[in-house]
Amino acid sequence: MADAAVTAPVSGVSALDDMKRHRTYALVILTLAYTSSYLDRTIVGAVGEYIKKDLNLSDTELGLLSGFAFALFYASLGVPLAVLSDRMNRRNIVAASVTVWSVMTVFCGLATNFTQLLLARIGVGIGEAGSSPQSHSMIADMYAPHERSRALSFYALGVYFGGMLGFMIGAPLAEIWGWRPVFFVVGLPGLLIAALIYFTVREPQRGLSDGMTAFVPKVRTFAETRAALIAGFVFIWQSKACRHVVIGLTLTSFVGYGGVMWAASFLKRTHGLSGTEIGLILGPIVGLLGASGALLGGYLADRLSRTDKRWNAWVIAVAKFAAAPLILAFYLTDDFNLALVFYLPATVLGAFYLGPSFAIVQSAAPHAMRSTVSAIMLFILNLIALGLGPLAVGALSDALTPAYGTDSLRYALMCTSLINLWAAAHYVWAGTAFAGEMKAQG
Repeated sequence: MADAAVTAPVSGVSALDDMKRHRTYALVILTLAYTSSYLDRTIVGAVGEYIKKDLNLSDTELGLLSGFAFALFYASLGVPLAVLSDRMNRRNIVAASVTVWSVMTVFCGLATNFTQLLLARIGVGIGEAGSSPQSHSMIADMYAPHERSRALSFYALGVYFGGMLGFMIGAPLAEIWGWRPVFFVVGLPGLLIAALIYFTVREPQRGLSDGMTAFVPKVRTFAETRAALIAGFVFIWQSKACRHVVIGLTLTSFVGYGGVMWAASFLKRTHGLSGTEIGLILGPIVGLLGASGALLGGYLADRLSRTDKRWNAWVIAVAKFAAAPLILAFYLTDDFNLALVFYLPATVLGAFYLGPSFAIVQSAAPHAMRSTVSAIMLFILNLIALGLGPLAVGALSDALTPAYGTDSLRYALMCTSLINLWAAAHYVWAGTAFAGEMKAQG
């Protein structure tokens, strides 16, 4: 059964004005949920050295815990949940998801062996499957196309605030209490966020920010759901803008997840930093500079694209090309203080990509399949980037250990960072394609 939608302009301004009064609060709460998500997702990296020592794990096993075990279920379940979200209340699905991943994070702290921790991490991935695509869709319905890069860049702050809290809480507390209590500290607050979403955030009217009335929800049969899913994959492939953004975003995230998951271990092994030093130094850098870069990237994309829509993606390409040599210098420099000089601007530039990437996909996608398209994008991204990024770094580090000893992780991270140049090329192509597609839409 086809989606029923009315594409006439909204007759009044009351619904639009009401949404504008609520949307800032809703965006803040959804960003808190994303912060909790990313914190629970990456906390294994912050306390990885303590888990490795306690459970006697290899780098490959640690990479499996921090990446593939989570990503397989997170990515796979995200797509069917998003298809449901295009017909159901997205707010309720997000609230339920936050509850599940928070409880499963607490269970991680109860694990006494590798298998138990692996199963708990799978549970976290299952919970997080119902959050980001739904939030992307809600934000797109609350903010007009010329505001979306900034709004989704604000939402993307969850990545950097979550990473900051992971390093500032995880590494220091693990050094004092051990790694298990850390999972209780980071997991329990998610239950409060889930309650705030369910009781205080309103489901936005679909298509309102684009001057359209709401889509009429209809229950889909299995065949219709399958058709909607296939249509989402077909759309991403046929849209050159979305195809290049998805490839670029996946490659960038492959490098990013590997870097974040292994950052604390790298600093501990190569520069001899303690858990407290890692938390106090790396946490604020990731959080404050990463957040600044995310906001700056969204601002520049919205501003420059007013005259040339290609800049929605080109700002990312320029940032990636500029950051590449800085990252190489960071990994190759033995003096930690000098290494930070290279790392600070690289962190700002490296954070440009999320908001504009999400905005391009949401703007190009048909209103009736925004959650679905976003979930397919995240399915591809997370299965490859989150699933294989940390695992690839760990496996490469193990392979290089006979030749380089404790420096094996340094060279593994350095090699994978070069993939960002490949990603930048796709953003160059995406910018040209996006301008053409938006012009065709009128």
